[in-house]
Amino acid sequence: MSETFYITTPIYYVNDAPHIGHSYTTIAADVLARYHRLQGRDVFFLTGTDENASKVAAAAAERGVEPQQHCDEFCAHFRSLWQELNISNDDFIRTTEPRHTRRVQSIVQQLLDRDQIYLGKYEGWYDPGQEEFVTELAAREHDYTSAISGRPLVRYAEPSYFFKLTAWTDRLLGHIQAHPEFIQPTSRRNEVVSKVTAGVEDLCISRSSLDWGVVMPNDPGHRVYVWIDALSNYLTALGLPEIGDEHDGESAKYWPADVHLIGKDILWFHTVYWPCMLMALQVELPRTVFAHGWWTSEGKKMSKSLGNFISREVIAEICRDYSRDVFRYFLLREVPFGQDGDFSRQALKTRYNTELANDLGNLLSRSLKMIGLYFDAAVPSPQARALEGEPAKFLAEPVERIAAETPALMAGCRFSEYLRVVLELAAATNRCIDATGPFRLAKDPAQRERLGTILYGCAEAVRIVLSCLEPFMPEKAAAGLAQLGLSGRDAEPLRERVKWGRLVPGTAVAASGPLFPRRQ
Repeated sequence: MSETFYITTPIYYVNDAPHIGHSYTTIAADVLARYHRLQGRDVFFLTGTDENASKVAAAAAERGVEPQQHCDEFCAHFRSLWQELNISNDDFIRTTEPRHTRRVQSIVQQLLDRDQIYLGKYEGWYDPGQEEFVTELAAREHDYTSAISGRPLVRYAEPSYFFKLTAWTDRLLGHIQAHPEFIQPTSRRNEVVSKVTAGVEDLCISRSSLDWGVVMPNDPGHRVYVWIDALSNYLTALGLPEIGDEHDGESAKYWPADVHLIGKDILWFHTVYWPCMLMALQVELPRTVFAHGWWTSEGKKMSKSLGNFISREVIAEICRDYSRDVFRYFLLREVPFGQDGDFSRQALKTRYNTELANDLGNLLSRSLKMIGLYFDAAVPSPQARALEGEPAKFLAEPVERIAAETPALMAGCRFSEYLRVVLELAAATNRCIDATGPFRLAKDPAQRERLGTILYGCAEAVRIVLSCLEPFMPEKAAAGLAQLGLSGRDAEPLRERVKWGRLVPGTAVAASGPLFPRRQ
């Protein structure tokens, strides 16, 4: 049985339509899923929608529709956008589905049975936008406004059930110290440790003033607070805990999750509430929670009123202009994953022209053109299939770097660096062509063997680059490989495909226009 890999996005609120932030997380997760599938792993990629939140009910009321109707309509926006962006998720969980709600009730009941939940009274500040209760100290620090949205906090008081969060924070700190990979990047880990060390309070997990959401199993007058409900999706989608239905344990082999990908605004919930819940349930913790940064647009915070909001409609326009693969590439190339970034049309055009059109696209075109002219459109035989001789002067180091460095870069979600290392091979191959001058060599019959070796090296380098880009740009990579005569997915793991000398001499190539036409 192959090694498993479980990757998740957050489940997204359906109070509004999806935008670039949702796309960013989901594309990153898709790249990881595709990469690990290419390495031969048994992957489970989960995404979905969070539908039981009070702000979802509020959004439905504002529209004058029932909450379930609202959820159905907005859930469809997320599903269709993921199809449009070629997202390869294995499951899509909705928190209004019975397979989820019944398991949430089972989780809450287990916590009740373990004496981890008690009835108390909540009185304090509440951030409706984040569905988060805020301490007096935190409220005061931000002048009683949301630290995320800047909107006023709401004073809130009612009987509520509480999870004994404080009983688990010492153990949580010990786990973080023993497993530095648990919270990434390092700056986020330090942030969580500092905040937990300063002190936390028990977690309010229910509300009695709502009639939307999962009913508390022991008290029908209360609804489960959204974060207990939402975070549980990572288990419920796997058929856990088992409750006696047809979904029981159907994907249980994938737990624990290898990576939870999230935005930095929900870091606290995933790295404090979630692991403490799991420890109370005696369930193994996820291996890594990776929190990425936020996007601005054209140097400013995104705003519909400013006209710089990267909405679903804007995403569709960009994909029509450049292709969905290019949009995927740009998001993960432009900014180191984990840091904040700025989306600009000029930056997209510049990176597209320099890295994709000029470096990779031009390399493929000129290599195929020369093979067509001088070797009847068949990959020539090199002097040796090993990387030696003249091409090695230019290509040996970047080929070795791909094999040596890219696995760790992908494991650390360092997507931009991964792409930089891969594309350096394309740049080096262009330098090889410029330095060796195949057009000049072709005029001398005595140089034919040398010419064949150089052009074999060019084609083989392009093959390796396109293979490495497949998780990011699956369609463009497939189209480029098809021009090299390599149609259909190579059954070998990617770690084997990046080895030099796999391109078979004599393979028929077929140029079919530029892979990345230059943009003016």
